[in-house]
Amino acid sequence: MDVEVLIVAESGFDPAYAKPGDAGADLRSTEAASLAPRSRQLVRTGVRIALPEGYVALVHPRSGLAAKHGITVLNTPGTVDAGYRGEIMVTLYNASDEQYEVQVGDRIAQLLIQKVERAVFVPVEELPGSSRGETGFGSSGRG
Repeated sequence: MDVEVLIVAESGFDPAYAKPGDAGADLRSTEAASLAPRSRQLVRTGVRIALPEGYVALVHPRSGLAAKHGITVLNTPGTVDAGYRGEIMVTLYNASDEQYEVQVGDRIAQLLIQKVERAVFVPVEELPGSSRGETGFGSSGRG
């Protein structure tokens, strides 16, 4: 399925898929940033997009940054609505005990574009039953 997306960024900062079949396109930092332990910072990507109605762009963390350095996206996934035309910025969080330096051009997050279904919320007096019922966190056993 083709989705027309307008990308406005400096040369070299366009979102790009690293490998064939990747779901997320890498977003790069257009600025240097210093993340102290247990701190967060909004980092610019230089990317603005124009999604068609019925689509959303989701900003996800990069697994390598999380596993190797404890760096993640704080509000995962970040939601970029179809009507938003501003710059995509990423709130990075340093969950480690060590300072982390973001350099200009570093891949800091991934952008996934998905089709969105709009729900019609219908008030009811009672919900139908299910095998799970009202059980919640940790109710399905260990692990």
